[in-house]
Amino acid sequence: MRQLIFVIDGDDDVCQLAQRCLETAGYAVQIFSSGDVLIEVEANHPSLILIALVLPGGSGISLCRRVRENPSLAGTPVVFLLTEAAEEHRILALESGGDDCIVKPFSPRELVARVQAVLRRFSPAALGRTSETADIVIDSGAMKLSVRGSEVPTTSLEFRLLEYLAHHRGQVFTRDLLLDAVWGDMQFVTPRSVDACVRRIREKIEPDRTRPTFLKTIRGVGYRLDAVAAWQSASKANCDCAACTAAGTPRLAYAATLRHKKRNASLSARG
Repeated sequence: MRQLIFVIDGDDDVCQLAQRCLETAGYAVQIFSSGDVLIEVEANHPSLILIALVLPGGSGISLCRRVRENPSLAGTPVVFLLTEAAEEHRILALESGGDDCIVKPFSPRELVARVQAVLRRFSPAALGRTSETADIVIDSGAMKLSVRGSEVPTTSLEFRLLEYLAHHRGQVFTRDLLLDAVWGDMQFVTPRSVDACVRRIREKIEPDRTRPTFLKTIRGVGYRLDAVAAWQSASKANCDCAACTAAGTPRLAYAATLRHKKRNASLSARG
């Protein structure tokens, strides 16, 4: 069965272009011109939602937040379509629960590549583990978070960050390394994106978010998740993320080296 993608944009040309590109790439597509589609989302459970920031009679931000508040939909990837690459728009989209942003006008190849990249991050192969703490259960296969016996809705980014930290329990990560590991090839993200995501996670898992007992800040360095038990069906030995494949290299030194290489490559390209 083909994966279903919802495209929601008030511009018919954008909707039709996205539909042609994605259907050619093998996806099933439904297009909508307004944000009043929550009932359709609940009925169809699309694999991914492409949505404009501004919509007739509403906003993409509002719809995204309503999706995230619904426990059965909270893990649905959401990619925002932006009319400009202004920082405030990018941050607003990501902090409201978006998983990535694409600036219009976009090329067909970029659209398909970004959709495929986001869907890969939510594939069964990438989400096949379960982790526990005394108060927290992270079910990666179902993409569910339970806190003290109650299921708690999360955005896909919140879940991926919590899952990543749980998989590397007790390790300290800089914001830069978390951006590389969790946000990956997403555009328009900054260390502020990590801080905002951590803040929202703490609101959901900490008994007292002003005095975190699980997700801790290591001042001047980054973040660490404590008190996580062993994973049931995966181990660090099988993990190919940056933190685990930098053999013999201190975590912080590796993060600094990675960013240094990226900066040098960017400067070389400009030169």
